[in-house]
Amino acid sequence: MNRWTKDGGAPVGRAGHGPELTEYQRDLCERLLAAPVVPAPGPWRPVFAHTHGIAVGGLLGIGFAAHPDDGRDLVMVVSHDGHGLLDAVTGEKIARDRDPDPEDGTPDAAADLTCPGPGPIAGSRVHIAGLFGGGLHTTTGDGWTLERVSPAWPHDRVLLSTDGGLPHSGPHGERWWHIFHSTYSELRAFGFSPSGETIAVATSSDVSLWTRRPRPRTALAP
Repeated sequence: MNRWTKDGGAPVGRAGHGPELTEYQRDLCERLLAAPVVPAPGPWRPVFAHTHGIAVGGLLGIGFAAHPDDGRDLVMVVSHDGHGLLDAVTGEKIARDRDPDPEDGTPDAAADLTCPGPGPIAGSRVHIAGLFGGGLHTTTGDGWTLERVSPAWPHDRVLLSTDGGLPHSGPHGERWWHIFHSTYSELRAFGFSPSGETIAVATSSDVSLWTRRPRPRTALAP
């Protein structure tokens, strides 16, 4: 008897094949695979000029806050290099803390996955979604939906839609859009701001933002 088998059968401990996909599941997978990355539809616009937003090495997670002056969305970024704060309308980097206190350096140090806000939101704490858990809003009050799909795992895709989410029976580009494809870095977090005015997608190496607020007069951030 082969020492790797039991009674000459299949190798011990080796799992058999899982159940075959149904025809419906195969069709859905093929439609998702065939959908190219496209720009988000109006009224959404990209905040950054580069396709993949801005680089953030060693990104751990992101969270949303509101600016105390006018309530516009801010995005807090937590990485191995500290904490940063971005204006979600212009993309401007408005605060940076490269050396946060060790007990607040990463969200896993807090039971509620929060970190202290820098700059204009100092004194508050921001819920961070990403490597250590947590999540962002995946729907808005006026019917937009975000979801993660992985028809070619481990490469995650982010879909934006107005049809309520999968199975997206209509044609791609009409009521659902493949807006982000993570082929080079691990997807950390994605979602809407609580206001519903911002979409954020964060990987282990970058952050991409879309906003519904009017374009500022200045050029797109790099």
